[in-house]
Amino acid sequence: MPRLSEVIAALDALWPAERAESWDAVGTVTGDPDQQVTRVLFAVDPVQEIVDEAVKLGADLLVTHHPLYLRGTTTVAATHFKGRVVHTLIKNDIALHVAHTNADTADPGVSDALAGALDLRVTGPLVPDPTDPAGRRGLGRLCALDHPETVREFAARAARRLPATAQGIRVAGDPEALVRTVAVSGGSGDSLFDQVRAAGADAFLTADLRHHPVSEARAHSPLALLDAAHWATEWPWCELAASQLDEISDRHGWDLRVHVSKTVTDPWTAHAASPPSDPLGAPN
Repeated sequence: MPRLSEVIAALDALWPAERAESWDAVGTVTGDPDQQVTRVLFAVDPVQEIVDEAVKLGADLLVTHHPLYLRGTTTVAATHFKGRVVHTLIKNDIALHVAHTNADTADPGVSDALAGALDLRVTGPLVPDPTDPAGRRGLGRLCALDHPETVREFAARAARRLPATAQGIRVAGDPEALVRTVAVSGGSGDSLFDQVRAAGADAFLTADLRHHPVSEARAHSPLALLDAAHWATEWPWCELAASQLDEISDRHGWDLRVHVSKTVTDPWTAHAASPPSDPLGAPN
C-alpha cells in the first residue's frame, strides 16, 4: 500500500501546482504524508455530502476539482460548514487534495474529458499554454464533429451525454444553424468569447453564461452558445482522473481502489419551464 505522499507525488505529476492560476488554491488540504492509502474517491465539490460519502466508502483520500478554501480563512471551527468538512476529514483520517486550474489546462485535462463525454474529436487547445512546446496543454479545447449537426441536434446530444441536471442545456443562437466545429471549456467560460470567435468555431459549449456577455457575443457574430450546468461540464474529468490514477496504481503495483462519486452536487435542484410565448411579447 502506498503512503499518501507517494500518491500525492503521482497526482502532482499529472497536475503540477505551479500550472495553477495565481489566484487558485490547489494541493493537499488535509492528510498525514505517512498515512497509507487504499481507497480514493474523486468528486467535483468538497462539500459535506461528498465527505460523508467518502467516510461511508472508507476512502483514505478524497480528490476534488473545486477548492475547499479558495480564499483565506481565520477559522476551521465546526460551527461553519467548511469547518465541519475539515473536522469530518481529520476525524476519519481522510486526506483532501485539490486539482483545479492546474487540471483545467492539463493534457489531458478537464476540457478533454468534456469533449470525450460529448463524443467530439479534439483538434487542439482553445488557449494554448505558451510553455508547452507540444502545443497540447491549455485552456478549453477546439473540437470537430464527425458529421455536421444543427445547433438543436448538438444541444440534444449534450443533454443526453452530460450528467442530468435541473438546468439542462440552454442555447443562444439559431437552432437550425449547422455546427461543424465546436469549442468547449469546462466550468465558467464567458471570458473566452474572443478566443472562440478567433478560432472560427460554430458553437461554444461551457457553463455559467451571463446575460450581458451573451447578448454582446450574439451581437458580434452568429456563434451559437450552449450553457450547461457548471458541475455537469466538470464531472467527466473525475472519470478521466480516476482512470489516470488507476493506470498509475497498476504500474506501481499499489492495488488502489479508485471510485468516482455519482452524487450530483450541482446546487440547482429544480426547473420550471416557461409556458409558450405570448405573441404580444413579455409582460410590462
